[in-house]
Amino acid sequence: MLSPDNKFDSHTRSAERVATLPTLGAHAKAAGAKIVSIEHFRVAPRWLLVKIATEDGAVGWGEASLEGHAEAVEGGLASLRDRLLGTDSDRIEDAWQVAYRGGFYRGGPVLSSAASGVDQALWDLKGKRFGVPVWQLLGGRVRDKIEVYSWIGGDGLDPLVDAAKARLSQGFRAIKMNGTAEIKWLDSTRALDSVLERFATVKELGLEVAIDFHGRLHKAMAKQLACALQPLKPMFIEEPLLSENMEGLRQLSQLTSIPIALGERLYSRWDFKEFFSQGIIDVAQPDPSHAGGISETRRIAAAAEAYDVGFAPHCPLGPLAFASCLQLAAAIPNFMIQEMPIGIHYNSAEADLLTYVKNKDVFAISGGHVAIPAGPGLGVIIDEDVVRAVSREGHAWRSPVWRNPDGGVTEW
Repeated sequence: MLSPDNKFDSHTRSAERVATLPTLGAHAKAAGAKIVSIEHFRVAPRWLLVKIATEDGAVGWGEASLEGHAEAVEGGLASLRDRLLGTDSDRIEDAWQVAYRGGFYRGGPVLSSAASGVDQALWDLKGKRFGVPVWQLLGGRVRDKIEVYSWIGGDGLDPLVDAAKARLSQGFRAIKMNGTAEIKWLDSTRALDSVLERFATVKELGLEVAIDFHGRLHKAMAKQLACALQPLKPMFIEEPLLSENMEGLRQLSQLTSIPIALGERLYSRWDFKEFFSQGIIDVAQPDPSHAGGISETRRIAAAAEAYDVGFAPHCPLGPLAFASCLQLAAAIPNFMIQEMPIGIHYNSAEADLLTYVKNKDVFAISGGHVAIPAGPGLGVIIDEDVVRAVSREGHAWRSPVWRNPDGGVTEW
């Protein structure tokens, strides 16, 4: 047994050892800075960017874009601003809990998109504070590069093929095509034949092809189209039915071996829970700008992994949304492929993916892949002067209303 003196000596030696341990760097010394401002910027073509600044002058950026509903999300951001100003910027999870649980009414696209923009900005802020990419804070990368795909569209076969060839020239090796624009809830078999022809023609170009149903189909047509597509081996079929039609999706999943993907209209791990537990989907597609940011999307991916479900984030948005997806893709084991917002569907004459970005090579495509961002935070350097100038005009973008040939409203 140690004598009192020996105990004292032992404690002293322990204290001396602690005193000689290496100290954290300059970045870490500034940890815990208080949030002093949360700003948002509505910029063309349809994006809503979020900037958070702390008392020590550090800045983080995120994206809370919710297509067609920017004003509603701005209201959600006002509520979060009231709750988070003066709080510790390092407490990202605490901020997420406050955003989700602090207002009684929770979830849904509007509030979750507002929380997403704040969450992304806090991760960006922390990464910059420590001088590392966000994927390092998430545990480090599990791959060396990130496979990407892009959307193509076009009325008729020739424009679709031209769009596919354009993607090949841009370096893509996989695309997602809009397969169901001309199909009503219950249509003729000729409509099915048209989809099959377009799909087969595009795939013959050497691309991996996914097909998006957009939730436009009645179950009877979705069943027929899925079974007809099966011999052509799509990469996946997306939203063959709307996500609220869980029973129909369950039935459809038992009819086809094609992977079923959905999730852009689900906003939390709780929304995904039944889809996982009932074996309904094979590919989870949460959007980090709608589904609670990097924090919640990472949890959704982990839940998906437990059910052997792949992770392929949805992203038809701007540079900060895409950068957030890349940070997750770098660190998540069950990641499959990343949607990249390039093309007529996503960009406009007013702005594209790099309009507000200074480091223009950050999203370069090579061999169907994008490099894992190496810069601190989200890895994107935002041109704040351009953002502020453009945001003075703002935008009032609205989702188009799509109609079938008979005049009936259909899904976008």
